[in-house]
Amino acid sequence: MKISISLLLAMVILVVIAINSGVYNIAATEKHWAITEKIITWVRVSSIATRAKDLQVPTLNDSSMLLTGAEHYEAMCTNCHLTPGQEPTELAAGLYPQAPVFHRRTPITNKENRLEQAKEYFWVIKNGLKMTAMPAWGLTHDDETVWAMVAFVQKLAGMTSNEYAEFTSVRNKIHNHNHDHNGNHHHD
Repeated sequence: MKISISLLLAMVILVVIAINSGVYNIAATEKHWAITEKIITWVRVSSIATRAKDLQVPTLNDSSMLLTGAEHYEAMCTNCHLTPGQEPTELAAGLYPQAPVFHRRTPITNKENRLEQAKEYFWVIKNGLKMTAMPAWGLTHDDETVWAMVAFVQKLAGMTSNEYAEFTSVRNKIHNHNHDHNGNHHHD
């Protein structure tokens, strides 16, 4: 038993020395080591799936819900996640890991997979993700609004710039939605 405790203690000491030495570069311009990337992905996927699995997904194809989601997406998400046809912003280009670009994803047609994706999107939008620059929008938005954002993000998959422009022009005719820097919503 002393050998395994000694080995464990030696490993802990080596880890502390490595961390203290600064050998691991945390700059956003430096990619993770392959093993680090795999561990982070594993932790992220498992954590989100565990926390999202019992969520109840409302009907997400309601047109007013999609318009609400579009309002919020355009106001809060386009700097990182972009819109169809938009070139990467300076903010998006500087992120590591890069934010997902939803309009470049293939739409999920399988209903069960789509529901699982909706649960996971909801959880992420509401709670944010550590060390990714993804904010927790649930601190300033109610669940109904977060579900609306989920509905629109799912609708973005495969959307063209013309479809996005058409969608947002309808939204703009109905609402003029602004956010101040405190997360407060204003309708003109």
